[in-house]
Amino acid sequence: MPNSLQDIISPLHNYLMALYQKYQSLKEGKVADYIPELGRADTDWFGISIVNTDGQIYQVGDYQQSFTIQSISKPFVYGLALENYGRETVLNRVGLEPTGEAFNSIVLDAKNNRPCNPMVNAGAIATTDLLTGEDSGARLQQILKMFHLYTGRRLDVDIPVFLSEKATGSRNRAIAYLMHNSGMISDRVEETLNIYFQQCSISVTCNDLAMMGATLANKGKNPITGEQAIKSHYVQDVLSLMHTCGMYDFAGEWAYRVGLPAKSGVSGGIVAVVPGKCGIGIFSPLLDAKGNSIRAVKVCEELAKDFGLHLYGAVEPTYDLAFSMQQPYPFLTATSSG
Repeated sequence: MPNSLQDIISPLHNYLMALYQKYQSLKEGKVADYIPELGRADTDWFGISIVNTDGQIYQVGDYQQSFTIQSISKPFVYGLALENYGRETVLNRVGLEPTGEAFNSIVLDAKNNRPCNPMVNAGAIATTDLLTGEDSGARLQQILKMFHLYTGRRLDVDIPVFLSEKATGSRNRAIAYLMHNSGMISDRVEETLNIYFQQCSISVTCNDLAMMGATLANKGKNPITGEQAIKSHYVQDVLSLMHTCGMYDFAGEWAYRVGLPAKSGVSGGIVAVVPGKCGIGIFSPLLDAKGNSIRAVKVCEELAKDFGLHLYGAVEPTYDLAFSMQQPYPFLTATSSG
């Protein structure tokens, strides 16, 4: 059902509905069943949401379906660490370079013994370890408060997913203890791991992702509430790392084909940011071999091509994004054939 009268009459909503219908029948990929609770996801779930920097919302499909944020939490917690400690301290713990490896690889920078970037599991665990607070509860609350600023609503941890991640997290424990051995994280290894597992198990919707993306697109200010979720001078740090490292070992091809800062998660979500314009949130749990949602990647590729969203694009777009958002009549009814 449409979310508002604007959704009924907006050209962009018509476009998104056609795009949703085009890829709804795509059944390729598999769910992330190595985390048992994620393996229960319905493969038909599919939602698309766009929020622009004026606070307009466009959404189709299963946009109200909850799922866990997983690795999409990483750039936002990285931004929180930057606010707490500044660039130099964070850089001493976590590097900036893409790895070309899988997101859960047990690999550190050989020169500095630090994780290569904050978007792989090693870097995210190190970033989570930097969170301030007298105990684990206070540190988790800091994360939840931050996401409240980004989304404009209270988010909670999905406890069954958290327990499932904790029970199957041996590889992440190996990564954490390797970093502890090299002095990259503190002595509170198990506490940090528990917070990290909970951080990844926060429940969101694709509309939440779009709102988070729109907040980054809006220089860190939530376009609905007007609250500053992250200091504006750290937004470029977060977006830069999302652009170079956010899509696992598909990051190079993503930058080539889509050309937007983005982050994916193994529950099937992708958040993408069009700086100064909008945030895009997509959810579909069927993943490719690299851990990215197949439908979400297809949708983002088509959006980037049709609306000329690639940051380095020189090709005339098929449609004008601002026109599609603002016009009160359904002029835009056709979609690209792909």
